[in-house]
Amino acid sequence: MIPAAFAYHRPTSVNDAVGLLAKLGDDGRALAGGHSLIPMMKLRLATPGNLVDLGGIAELKGVRTDGGDVVIGAMTTQHDLIGADLLSAKVPILRETSEQIADPQVRYLGTLGGNVANGDPGNDMPAVMMCLGATYHVAGKSGERRIAAREFYQGAYFTALEAGDVLTAIRIPVPAVGHGYAYEKLKRKIGDYATAAAAVVLTMTGGRVAACSIGLTNVAETPLWAQEAANIVIGSTLDPATVKRAVAAAEAITAPAADARGPAAYRTKMAGVMLARALARAKSRARS
Repeated sequence: MIPAAFAYHRPTSVNDAVGLLAKLGDDGRALAGGHSLIPMMKLRLATPGNLVDLGGIAELKGVRTDGGDVVIGAMTTQHDLIGADLLSAKVPILRETSEQIADPQVRYLGTLGGNVANGDPGNDMPAVMMCLGATYHVAGKSGERRIAAREFYQGAYFTALEAGDVLTAIRIPVPAVGHGYAYEKLKRKIGDYATAAAAVVLTMTGGRVAACSIGLTNVAETPLWAQEAANIVIGSTLDPATVKRAVAAAEAITAPAADARGPAAYRTKMAGVMLARALARAKSRARS
């Protein structure tokens, strides 16, 4: 289908974009990679009168370090994340996750900011950001502020962003040297959203888990941070009995919808299977 008519704007600074969105109000929408918004416009499920394209804002692109954090511009593409040596060295779960998002054509245009800001529970990066303890930099009419990823998601397509806000960057604390990581994703075919997926970042000391964080994708109206499940494995050797308890705790917080990917009970169980696999692979990668 063909979208309804709209006006196109391409600002060259964050201030210009925020000003435009404030002026346009409900009739304006920010455009990042477009892989979520454009299909909705084609189906007439979204009919903004104005698109504010963020692609011309150079300050929204790139990867840098800032103290003990990595800061990624919101308009950095999934393709760029895969090719960033800094991320591969310091936060390798980002590359592993990006390589499982859609297909190369999508990854060339799809952005990290668009993936995390849209509020789609099927997007892969939000649960990873919750797992990593990331913080989002946001610019809006009232100035700049930061929002923890674990507090950002409020419901399907509902987030802490306010009208006129622009997500400008993602700040990630660099995990400890020698940490283990994994993103396990079950999907029907290449390019599909996850039936269920799990992100794990952990550290090991003396053969036991010293720290652990777990995120779950597409098994509720929002991405999930499985704090209780992570607490269960801390101090353990990831023995089968402990993993079983952690899986049960993670499954207990899920509330997936039944859809073409399977009934709700199946998707919950697959979240547990993905978590068990992610814990095992993260352990195998961790160095004491």
